[in-house]
Amino acid sequence: MKNSIYKRLIKLVFNYWPFLALSTVAAFFYVALNGISVWLTASLINNILSDFDKLIMEQSKLSSSTILTLNEKIKYLTNELILRDTAKETLQMLCYSILTIFVLKNVFLYLKNVFLIVVQYRLITELRDKLYLHFHTLSLSFFNNQKSGELTSIIVNDVANMRQALTVGFQRMFVEPINIIAFTSLLFIISWQLALIAVIIIPLAGFVIIKISRSIRRKSRRTAVKIAGITNIITETLASIRVVKAFAMENYEVDRFSKETNNYYNLMFRRSRLRSIAPPITEILGVIIGVALLWIGGSEVLAAEGITSEDFIRFILIMFSALQPIRSLSNVFAEMQVGVASAERVFHILDTKPTIIDTDNAINDIVFNEHISFDNVSFQYEDGETEVLKDINFSINKGSVVALVGASGSGKSTMADLIPRFFETSKGSIKLDTINIKDVRIKSLRKLMGIVTQETILFNDTISRNIAYGQKEVDISKIHSAAVAANAKDFIDALPEGFDTVIGEKGVRLSGGQRQRLAIARALLKDPPILILDEATSSLDTESEKYVQEAIDNLMKDRTVLVIAHRLSTIVNADKIIVLDNGMIVETGSHVELLDKNGIYKKLYDIQFNN
Repeated sequence: MKNSIYKRLIKLVFNYWPFLALSTVAAFFYVALNGISVWLTASLINNILSDFDKLIMEQSKLSSSTILTLNEKIKYLTNELILRDTAKETLQMLCYSILTIFVLKNVFLYLKNVFLIVVQYRLITELRDKLYLHFHTLSLSFFNNQKSGELTSIIVNDVANMRQALTVGFQRMFVEPINIIAFTSLLFIISWQLALIAVIIIPLAGFVIIKISRSIRRKSRRTAVKIAGITNIITETLASIRVVKAFAMENYEVDRFSKETNNYYNLMFRRSRLRSIAPPITEILGVIIGVALLWIGGSEVLAAEGITSEDFIRFILIMFSALQPIRSLSNVFAEMQVGVASAERVFHILDTKPTIIDTDNAINDIVFNEHISFDNVSFQYEDGETEVLKDINFSINKGSVVALVGASGSGKSTMADLIPRFFETSKGSIKLDTINIKDVRIKSLRKLMGIVTQETILFNDTISRNIAYGQKEVDISKIHSAAVAANAKDFIDALPEGFDTVIGEKGVRLSGGQRQRLAIARALLKDPPILILDEATSSLDTESEKYVQEAIDNLMKDRTVLVIAHRLSTIVNADKIIVLDNGMIVETGSHVELLDKNGIYKKLYDIQFNN
């Protein structure tokens, strides 16, 4: 699994290879100029500390030599660049050179970072778009088994963690080793004996980094889960704030939240402590080796044996400069582990396949002409052991009204959810005329249907846009007509901004009856041939129910309707009433016929009307 995660991460990053290439080229120039800047700085120090005539003599000696070491060749070329007629002019040229190199170095550093920023934010946008798109392809069963707060955390927090790891992390993994190699090469050019001692730090630092990184990744996984839990508590509490206040549970919710945030703090503290310990350990190891080299090299300089004072100054400066990329690399491994832990959660979502998909030759254009039929339909949830529906057989003729009644949990809503394929039948088939709905393109199937449920789903937008949801470029007069037919026009006109009134999250600024009438207006504007009403009036007061019921009557005209009824008074005129009990059809008939049977329907009717 770990190898496949890294492969997928690399593939994601390399989708932006032009920007990465430009950033990497700029980084290479930065590394080269960084090495040159350190070399010239050592030359500056030597120029100040040394006798100028001695420098001229050494350059003359190098010029006349037929065989030069690589170190001597680089020194000769450096002196050719900076040496002038006087010591002051030489110092001036050296200062100009260092200034130019440092300016160019930082220009390339800026370019490197800018190109990386493009990759970072394009990548984070692409990932979030992919996740959000994928959410919309997944079936309802997926969301029934997931916490909305956790999904929010993945799309916000985990993707943000991946951004840093995938861009800065990956590039540093390429650039910093080159930086280290460049500095190490310079060390060997100056003195291979001292360089052998210096490079001991690399495997020692690598061992420390790998050990710490493994622990960071484990803690990052747990941290991601904890922040998802915190997000879920926030989402859940805000959505249920009325209930929280009604039951005076504020202290309980605050304590629950505090417990989660404390757990998160402990995990974050331990992870950050681990991330913080790698650079100091690496630097301490480097300093220990540096001090040893100072002693060994300094002794050689004082004894005038082996390395020269100029080379020793240059060696020490380069060696300590090499510690920075080593420290940076230690941070990269920590960042990568955080990103990989988050990537596992992101890819887990992206790898989740929708359970309800279109077939290869799905029918796109379909017309409903005759009836909807259930043929030996059974259903059970993916994680369920018992069947929710068992051997259901019935049909709804076009233009008729069929009602489903039964006790809570008898399977009414589940049966209605099967028609638009929110869930898939476990056995049997549902047909539109003679066509199995599984052979119809899902979007085409759902365009035939309007659904009004007990829980009205509205958006934090204007009334006009809520009514026109799912429609493109709708004439405002049609929106007004739908509102009139839904008995909603009067209360809309009474609002300060009328149809342009923003109704708040889930329509919180409206009453239950007003929200329901907007949902009916939305269904009316869609003008579907098939209508599913799921207990659309069960939670309303008497006055609101009157307005909503009139709107529903308008909505039902000339349509094929499946009604899930809690209040039996609303379905006495249905063409057919189907009584469900424990997932099975136990009675079928008209209102009068079912009363005469003196069965379950009669008992339900007597309970409601106190007969």
